[in-house]
Amino acid sequence: MKSKQIDQSPKTFILVFETGDELAKGLLEFAEQEKLSAASFKAVGALSSVHLGWFSWESKKYEPSVTLDEQVELLSLIGDVALKDGKPVVHAHAVIGKKDGTAHGGHLLEAHIRPTCEVILTESPIHLQKQIDPQSGLALIRP
Repeated sequence: MKSKQIDQSPKTFILVFETGDELAKGLLEFAEQEKLSAASFKAVGALSSVHLGWFSWESKKYEPSVTLDEQVELLSLIGDVALKDGKPVVHAHAVIGKKDGTAHGGHLLEAHIRPTCEVILTESPIHLQKQIDPQSGLALIRP
């Protein structure tokens, strides 16, 4: 993955992932490297495989829901970065398009790039903190 700062105010980056890069891991590594405490991002691209999940109210965790091991389009990726226990956490949802025109969506668990993914990430001047919500068990942003 290559990155470049493209604006100063607000601080904005372009991240370009290449064939073989893993998207979820790369986003987290970038957030840690840049010491991001709050940011939002959006992306488009193409993938060789993707694993999506959904939040199970019963188990209080993200369960795998969609696994596609084929060439697909990343039609939309949207998400945020916030701090949990002082460390950046990435939360992303994706919509994936298959060659037959069908789409699948969910919480991004893992995605392998082929040939590219272009992410625009904008840092927020306000630090965001995640705290455990007792009802859901999830770490949620608390403004």
